[in-house]
Amino acid sequence: MQIHGAVLEEIGRARPFSATAPITVSELELAPPGAGELLVRMEAAGVCHSDLSVVDGNRPRPVPMLLGHEAAGVVQEVGPGGSDLSPGQRVIMTFLPRCGECAGCGTGGQLPCVPGSASNNAGELLAGGRRLTRDGAPVHHHLGVSGFATHAVVDRRSVVPVDDDVPPTVAALMGCAVLTGGGALINAAPPRPGQTVLVVGLGGVGMAAVLTGVGLEGVTVIGVDAVPDKLDTARALGAAEALTPQEVVDRGIKGDVVVEAVGHARAFESAVRATAPGGTTVTVGLPAPDALAQISPLGLVAEGRTVRGSYLGSAVPERDLPVFVDMWRAGRLPVEKLVSATLGLDRINEAMDQLADGLAIRQVIEFPG
Repeated sequence: MQIHGAVLEEIGRARPFSATAPITVSELELAPPGAGELLVRMEAAGVCHSDLSVVDGNRPRPVPMLLGHEAAGVVQEVGPGGSDLSPGQRVIMTFLPRCGECAGCGTGGQLPCVPGSASNNAGELLAGGRRLTRDGAPVHHHLGVSGFATHAVVDRRSVVPVDDDVPPTVAALMGCAVLTGGGALINAAPPRPGQTVLVVGLGGVGMAAVLTGVGLEGVTVIGVDAVPDKLDTARALGAAEALTPQEVVDRGIKGDVVVEAVGHARAFESAVRATAPGGTTVTVGLPAPDALAQISPLGLVAEGRTVRGSYLGSAVPERDLPVFVDMWRAGRLPVEKLVSATLGLDRINEAMDQLADGLAIRQVIEFPG
């Protein structure tokens, strides 16, 4: 079938992206779903820093690539052999498929799926190969999803079904921002009542961590960012305080759990320094591959502190997404408040500029029904 999608043509073009246009919206051919796969009509897709990291070259991927990994849509067709899902079912995309059999899948979310990571790096679906072409030439998938398009063929293991009462925008943000930021607190370092959570970096993932922390009983949440508007938003979302990095230093603020969601080595160093004795630093940001940080090993030993990496919030999506959906239904996780703008697919380069300038929390592309 013919679809429209946002294709990254070249990595590392100069900014502003609205002028150099590394992403073009073009017509593509989408093959029908194979066995164990689904054809999904997209409803909403969030613009995430992981998309920007491919555009600016911090996360090199093969191009041309149809971007987008944080999305929700409706199943239109199932591949040969049938599926436990049916046409008309709303699904949340998850950007790390899990085979359920490898050593990584046996860690309960601590480590990523080995075949899933390999297929993501190759720009393929989990079963292998690509389902996208343009003028007869192959186009790579982004993280098994390629959600910046009217339709996608995805592996069944890349989606989690969700009930229709969850709006498309909320469902989309559940698949990345909430799983990653919220999972850091639910899975990687669950805070106890009476403890303080610091969230360093208030983009979509960081704000999701703020929301999740606010929704946990007896936990004090402090947001940290250099952008004043983001500090105001964190306060509006329920953070007890929202401070600049310098204010954290000047006041000697420490967190029992510190979530670093910037993806920069200096921010990681600051997060470790702001971790209280006996506390845990959880890093979820994705810095450049050659980025290096300096921390004091003595401080870890003498103060019994822990540093933990958490990819996709150490989540198993089938296990954890229902937990977050229940929190949303109970009013404890108002995910819709993370949306800073809605836009059409034709503004995708502009959206990348907004993200790179630190001006957006979550911009959401909405697709007509």
